[in-house]
Amino acid sequence: MTVATALIPTLPASPPAVLAAEAGTQIGNPVVNILIFAAFVVVTLVIVIRASRTNKTAADFYAGGRAFSAGQNGTAIAGDYLSAASFLGIAGAIAVNGYDGFLYSIGFLVAWLVALLLVAELLRNTGKFTMADVLSFRLRQKPVRMAAALSTLAVVFFYLLAQMAGAGGLVALLLGITSPIGQSAVIAVVGLIMIVYVLVGGMKGTTWVQIIKAALLIVGTAVMTVWVLTLFKFNLSDMIAQASSMTVDGKNLANPGIQYGKSALTQLDFLSLGLALVLGTAGLPHVLMRFYTVPTGKDARRSVVWSIWLIGFFYLFTLVLGYGAGAIVGEETIKAAPGGVNSAAPLLAYEIGGTVLLGVISAVAFATILAVVAGLAITAATSFAHDIYNSVLRDGKVSGTGEVKVARITIVVIGVLSIIGGIAAQGQNIAFLVALAFAVAASANLPTILYSLFWKRFNTRGALWSIYGGLASTIILIAFSPVVSGKVDPKTGESLSMIKDVGVDFHWFPLDNPGIVSIPLAFLLGYIGSLTSKEQSSKQKFAEMEVRSLTGAGSEKAVKH
Repeated sequence: MTVATALIPTLPASPPAVLAAEAGTQIGNPVVNILIFAAFVVVTLVIVIRASRTNKTAADFYAGGRAFSAGQNGTAIAGDYLSAASFLGIAGAIAVNGYDGFLYSIGFLVAWLVALLLVAELLRNTGKFTMADVLSFRLRQKPVRMAAALSTLAVVFFYLLAQMAGAGGLVALLLGITSPIGQSAVIAVVGLIMIVYVLVGGMKGTTWVQIIKAALLIVGTAVMTVWVLTLFKFNLSDMIAQASSMTVDGKNLANPGIQYGKSALTQLDFLSLGLALVLGTAGLPHVLMRFYTVPTGKDARRSVVWSIWLIGFFYLFTLVLGYGAGAIVGEETIKAAPGGVNSAAPLLAYEIGGTVLLGVISAVAFATILAVVAGLAITAATSFAHDIYNSVLRDGKVSGTGEVKVARITIVVIGVLSIIGGIAAQGQNIAFLVALAFAVAASANLPTILYSLFWKRFNTRGALWSIYGGLASTIILIAFSPVVSGKVDPKTGESLSMIKDVGVDFHWFPLDNPGIVSIPLAFLLGYIGSLTSKEQSSKQKFAEMEVRSLTGAGSEKAVKH
C-alpha cells in the first residue's frame, strides 16, 4: 500500500483547509489566532520593560551592554536571521518546486560559514557598534562613515519593506482580513509594537524578543516536523512521492531543475541568486550588529557556531514541512490560498493540528516579523545616530547620552516610514525586496569589509567606489530586470513582475538577481579605486587593526563610550 492510498481514508474528502483556501477566506479561528498572538506580545513587552531598566549607556542601548553569552547571542542571531520569508517562503517553495526550493535553505545556511570564517570575530574585535566603525578605522572618517551608513540604511529599508508588507499579506490568510484597509491597519499595528520594543528596550529588549521568537519558531517547526513524519511512518521517500503525485503537472519534486533548470539563463540566474545569498549574509548590517553584543571576539565566533546549529536544524525542518504540505495539502490548494505559496505552512498546520496548532503557528509567524523588524529598526537608528549624526554632522562631539536620544527619535521616524512603505508595498513581489537587500549587502558591504580587514593598500577612494558602485549597480540592474517589468507566465500570459501591466516592459538586464555582476564589480571598483588614488594608507593603522582584529588586543578600550 502506498502512502497516497494509506492517507486517503484518514483525511476528509474536502478538508477544511482546502475549502477555506478555495473560498479565499481565512482558515481556523481568527479570535484564537489573535489571542495567542496577543499573549506573545504581552509576555515579550513585560520582558522588554524589565530589560530596559539597565539601559544606562550607549553601549547598553546599542549593544546590550555586551553582556550576552555566546549561546544567548547565537539564539538571538537565529531569531534575527530566520525571517517570515525563511519560515513561510521556503516551505512554500519546497512544496511547489521541491529540490529547487530547498536550494534556498542550502544557500542561507552555507552563508554562515563566510560569516564564521571571515567576519564575526574580526568585526567584534575591531569596531564599537556598527559596520562603519570597522570601515573607517584606518580611512578618512566622514566620507567612509557616510557611505557605510547609507548602504546600511538601504539594506535595512528594503528588508523592512519586505517584512512589513509580508505582515499585511499573511493576515489575509490567518485572520480573514482581505481588504487593503484592514491589511494596512495590521501593518500599522506591527510597526507600532516594533517602535515600543526598540524604543523601550534597546538592544537588550530586542535581543530577548529574538531569543524567545527563535525558541518558539524552532520548537514549533520541530513539533510539526515530527507530526508530519508520523503520518508517513518517517519515510521521507514516500512523502516526496505523495507530494509529486499532488502536483498540477505530475512533476517529480525530488528532481532538480523544476524552477532553475529550464534553460541556461535560469541556471545562470540561480548562480547569481546563490552568490547574493551566500555572500550577502556576512554583509547584512542587522546581523553584523549582533557581533557587538558579546564580551569578546571569541564569543562572537562561538555565537555564529550556535546560530549555525540552530539555523541548520530549522532548515531541515522546512524540508519536511515543505514536502509535507505538498503531499497533504497539494500544490493547487496552496497556490489558490490568499497567501499563495506562503500559505503552505499555515495550511499544513491547520490540516494536521486544527485551530490550536494553526493559532500557535500564526503567533510564531507574527513573532517572526516583529523580531526581525525590531532588529532592523535598532540597526538603522544606531547607524544614523552613531555614524551620521555624531561622527559626520557633529564631528564626534556628542556624548553617549546625546547619541541615544537621537537614536530614539530615529526609531520613531523609521517606524513611521516603515509603516507607510509597508502599506505602499502591499501586493508587491516580496521576494524581490529580500533579494535586493541581500544583493546590496553582498555588493556594497562585504567587499569593503574584506578589503578593510585584509588588504594593506586599501584606501578611502577604494572604499567609496566599492560601496557606492555596489549599491548603485545593484539598484540599477534590479530596476531594469524582469523582476520589475517584462516577465510573463508563458501558460497564462499574466505578468509575474512588480508592474502588472503586460504592455509595460523596459527591462534589458536578463537576470532576476544582479549578484553575479554587481558583486565582482564592487570588488573590482574597490581595487581600481585604491590603486588609482594617491592616498597612502597608514601602515601603522593597518598593523594596529590587524593585531586587534586577530587577537582582540585593545578592543575593550576602543568600545568604551
